[in-house]
Amino acid sequence: MTLPRILSLLSLSALLVLGGCSLPKYSFTGAAVPENVQTISIATFPNYASLAPPTLSQSFTEALKDIFIRQTRLTLVGSNGDVQLDGQITDYRFSDEAISGSEQATLNRLTITVKVSYEDTKNPENSYDQTFTNFAQFDSGVNPSDVQEALITEINEKLVQDIFNRTLGNW
Repeated sequence: MTLPRILSLLSLSALLVLGGCSLPKYSFTGAAVPENVQTISIATFPNYASLAPPTLSQSFTEALKDIFIRQTRLTLVGSNGDVQLDGQITDYRFSDEAISGSEQATLNRLTITVKVSYEDTKNPENSYDQTFTNFAQFDSGVNPSDVQEALITEINEKLVQDIFNRTLGNW
């Protein structure tokens, strides 16, 4: 038997042996989902932030569901999942980011904050309550209402990635 053939057989044997272990399954996204976790429930995140558009709750919740469906093998269920996410949108605000020499804003910022409660019913030590904040900048010469939808999409993507990493990324 040649050395490459021996190495191939050893590699195959190792995969078969390890395949039977109940270690967490890893995906290419870095998510570690234990074998005993099969379902996830994600409640609608109500919007308690003043001045936020009425669609923010739905767009954020759908973005959160989407990342877990796309990047894990978990099945989304309406309630009582093996892991459960819920929370609320607590802040939505525009602010000046950069000031020029003439004391005028050159950049503005939209910031969104969400409070998240994560419960892992199979592995309670993984459960947490945490607040996540993220932002997007835009030119001060632009009317905020003209870029608001794009900014919300950008911020939602950042927030759900942060939540996903905290929840399943084992950072």
